[in-house]
Amino acid sequence: MTEMQSGATVVVGIDGSLAAVHAALWAVDEAIDRDVPLRLVHVIRPESETPSTDPVPLGVEYAESVLREADAAILATGKSVKVETAMSCGDPTTVLLDESRNAELICVGSVGIGVIARTLLGSKAMALAEAAHCPVAIIREHAKAPRPGHRWIVLAVKASTDDEDLVVTAMEEARLRNLPVLAIGLWQEDFGFTPYDQLDRLVQAWRQRYPDVDVHPVTTRSGLAHFLADEGAPIDLVVVGADEAGRVAQMIGPHDHPILGHPECSVLIVRH
Repeated sequence: MTEMQSGATVVVGIDGSLAAVHAALWAVDEAIDRDVPLRLVHVIRPESETPSTDPVPLGVEYAESVLREADAAILATGKSVKVETAMSCGDPTTVLLDESRNAELICVGSVGIGVIARTLLGSKAMALAEAAHCPVAIIREHAKAPRPGHRWIVLAVKASTDDEDLVVTAMEEARLRNLPVLAIGLWQEDFGFTPYDQLDRLVQAWRQRYPDVDVHPVTTRSGLAHFLADEGAPIDLVVVGADEAGRVAQMIGPHDHPILGHPECSVLIVRH
């Protein structure tokens, strides 16, 4: 495990939870694919620093412990990735927002007992998703017993939005994870959302550009969340644009949201 100043990296918030370790493992392939280091960041809350005669403050000792744990889990994968570690004192959201200025991607776990998980799902819920300076991945743990059937990368498509970055990200994720893409055309006639024939033309163009990616088009009038609630196939990742960042809290919680039917569904918010 090394500590260094970082340039472009894939950043993972490490808070001592299993969810954070799973996010770090998910992010390994992202860092390798981009040929950048994987940067593990632990945030020490100021209130955790109490006067002590110990040579190493308790907060620092805990930070070193959880960073070593995450680093060991990454090492156990056998994958060749450079790992950086960092400790900061302050508010987790503020620190991670600052980290996002130089990051290519920032990843956090969506559940757990640690401070980052609590911040994401608490009163400050979507500060990171809405205000980060880079794409944000909110990762949920896969079940030990996978659900049957293909897992999907889901891409929501609107007629009024020709977001090249969104499409490229979804296709690259599909390549990286060796998963098919479910392109959902959000169809609402009065608002210019995508009918099937228009979506089919878009998908044909994507298939020519990405012949190794299996893309399936489908349209819905019910909206993304309700469509996913009715969709029985397991979903690995939903790729959304920054304009949907405010809805990410709904996708990963609270408990009564329809996407709870996909307990392993992670979310990737794409920014230019």
